[in-house]
Amino acid sequence: MQMKGNSDRIASCTTTYFDGVVAVIEPETSWVARWQRTSKYVRGMYAVRVKGRIPEDVEVELENRGIKYRPRDQTDLE
Repeated sequence: MQMKGNSDRIASCTTTYFDGVVAVIEPETSWVARWQRTSKYVRGMYAVRVKGRIPEDVEVELENRGIKYRPRDQTDLE
């Protein structure tokens, strides 16, 4: 994703508009990680709900790498 050291890329792929945070210590055994669909990710802090989406070119790059992007943008649900 070429994010390390690239502040523009980091800014375009992250947001400060989110609700709720979960800490996942053991993703493979956590029911919260399964609920949030992060059980195959690394341990860390994850937003429960976000507002906004990643740029389209990033979605395409993820798809090209075989990574399924699941939007967490729930702006339309409010």
